[in-house]
Amino acid sequence: MAFNGTWKVDRNENYDKFMEQLGVNVVKRKLGEHDNLKLVIEQTGDKFHIKESSTFRTKEIDFTLGVQFDYSMADGTDLTGTWVLEGDTLKGTFTRKDNNKVLTTTRSLVGGELVQSYSYEGVDAKRIFKKQ
Repeated sequence: MAFNGTWKVDRNENYDKFMEQLGVNVVKRKLGEHDNLKLVIEQTGDKFHIKESSTFRTKEIDFTLGVQFDYSMADGTDLTGTWVLEGDTLKGTFTRKDNNKVLTTTRSLVGGELVQSYSYEGVDAKRIFKKQ
């Protein structure tokens, strides 16, 4: 339950290049870098409820560890995949519905910050969140 709480994005690393690799156009990339994303994470056992709110949208996601579900990214890219817990790290493996390419995401706590890492087609990026 270490992930529980409200987290606000503090900084990004290589996020523009990651979004470019995903095929996000330049205007949406610039907006995405400054979306003021806030995550509210509630974990109960192996079930998660996450509320994502940003300048552009609010979305609520419910998932159970190890159970496949569908997700739509802010740019409209549709994915299907699962989250699993590996030690203290949440690991998500998602397949794009439009081209079957795999996007992996991890969430881990590092020095009191939530580090969300992404990997897609050889490009890695991070978004670092501070607890509110």
